[in-house]
Amino acid sequence: MNRWKFLGKYIRRYLWRYLLGLAVLFGVDFANLYVPQYTGVIIDGLAAGSLSSSGVVAICLRILLLAVLLAVGRFGWRWFIFGSARGVERDMRDDMYAHLQTLSAQFYNENKTGDLMAYFTNDLSAVRMMVGPTLLMVFDSITMTVLILFKMIFYVDARLTMYTFIPMAVIAVGCYFYGKEEEKRYDRKQKAFASLSDKVQESISGIRVIKAFNQERAEFASFTAYNRECLDRNLKVEKLRAFFWPLLEAVIAVACLITLIVGGRMTMLGQISLGKFVAFNSYVMMLVWPMIAVGDSINTATQGMASLERIGLLMYVKPTVVDGRQVIEQAHLTGDIVCRGLSFRYPNSGLDALSGLDLHVAPGETLAVIGKTGSGKSTLVNLLLRVYDAPAGTIALDGHDIKDYSLKALRDNIAYVPQDNFLFSDTLANNIAFGLDDGPDADRRRVMVEKAAAEACLDTSIKEFPAQYETVVGERGATLSGGQKQRSAMARALLKDAPILILDDSLSAVDTDTEQQILANLAAIRRGKTTIIIAHRISTIQDADHVLVLDQGRPAEYGTHKQLMRRKGWYYRTFQKQQLAAQLDGYGQEVGS
Repeated sequence: MNRWKFLGKYIRRYLWRYLLGLAVLFGVDFANLYVPQYTGVIIDGLAAGSLSSSGVVAICLRILLLAVLLAVGRFGWRWFIFGSARGVERDMRDDMYAHLQTLSAQFYNENKTGDLMAYFTNDLSAVRMMVGPTLLMVFDSITMTVLILFKMIFYVDARLTMYTFIPMAVIAVGCYFYGKEEEKRYDRKQKAFASLSDKVQESISGIRVIKAFNQERAEFASFTAYNRECLDRNLKVEKLRAFFWPLLEAVIAVACLITLIVGGRMTMLGQISLGKFVAFNSYVMMLVWPMIAVGDSINTATQGMASLERIGLLMYVKPTVVDGRQVIEQAHLTGDIVCRGLSFRYPNSGLDALSGLDLHVAPGETLAVIGKTGSGKSTLVNLLLRVYDAPAGTIALDGHDIKDYSLKALRDNIAYVPQDNFLFSDTLANNIAFGLDDGPDADRRRVMVEKAAAEACLDTSIKEFPAQYETVVGERGATLSGGQKQRSAMARALLKDAPILILDDSLSAVDTDTEQQILANLAAIRRGKTTIIIAHRISTIQDADHVLVLDQGRPAEYGTHKQLMRRKGWYYRTFQKQQLAAQLDGYGQEVGS
């Protein structure tokens, strides 16, 4: 990846602001040179008796005017340069977030949340420092060095300047090797931080499981190990800095010492005036900032380049599921689904998740899918949603290969209730209306949300909440029960009113009475629309038009509920076990009462 090309497209958006900022900075640096010169003029004039009090006041007024101009100029370059850096950071963050939305499920299976969060925090901050303060320091140090050396040579003395400039060559060589090592250590530091962030995020998300299994001490020990690794990586960076900065200060002290010895002797011999010697010392002290800036800019630049490399590699990751060159951009499907010899295995897996599946679901029909855990039920859903791509020609919707539709057109026609029932940390109303566009006004939107909640048998529970539909559910719906979360996700899907509805084990947490009411509502509102129900309870699917039994990715049984019961295979035996379990549960409740 070409890091400069990648960064260049963001810099170009703010090029004129950067140029204005650098122009103002050059003016500030140029004006700075006259303060020591004016001081030297005053000293020489007073020493020679050629400068009157009015002359001193006039020069002091010039210095005061310079101070005002410097203050305004310093505000100006901060506004232009630092503001542009913030703009680059914002644009890069927007592009990163938009890019992450396009990536396929395989990417998220292979990358942890903590590592991705590190891109948006430490890495972006390091890039901002590089295109803001670092850019400033590089330009300022080069400009100041050239201008100061020019003044030192032509206003004071070339020989004295040469003696003072020797230590700067030592700094330049040292900074080169320092930067190389700094980049390596900073990259390791960032990786350690990403691992630590992921550990914290995972532990907080799973805090209920940790407490339930009494694993606080074990988790703390694990966290301590990650924290120690992060500390060690940071200390290695700081050790390098601890070695470099005192060395830099020592070289600066040597430069000052040379100035005092050589410059003092030249002043005593009358080769330069006292005023010029004082001015020269001021210029040497002004050179301290560029020297320090060189080391600091190398430090931040190497960190920024390492982070830019990470961000650039992320931005160059390509989604594995994409639209073809010629696709159907808009479609209103009837819900006709055909699978012919559908086989699929996940990347980096040696086993088929699905194998040799044939089925046909006509518009308006309901397909139920049942089977043991890991039998391929959710894989079928992933392929219908194109979370993963099925082999060409194995899935057709309304007579077209599934890849003939754009991803947007396909997913606009499918409403989906996932197993994990993810809810956002927002109000119930906003969670249910998540899939709506901006078309309906507030009143119409509220009516639609309440109707969907009623269809999912959630309205009674919502009315018991003090804030009702404005209740904030907490992160991942933490304040709701399992059944309430399932019905909230169900309401969100029903509100979409899509031609195809997929329920992936979406009624497992509700009681049987509520389940039957929801199924009755679905039968009424889904007339003429295709529904796919994945379940473990046969009571959920026994009224479906087709029942598919999967076993290790293969279709083991297929037919209606009555047909499968007559075959007395796995479906029949599972039904008998579930009926017996329900009878025993009912008997237990009677005894308990």
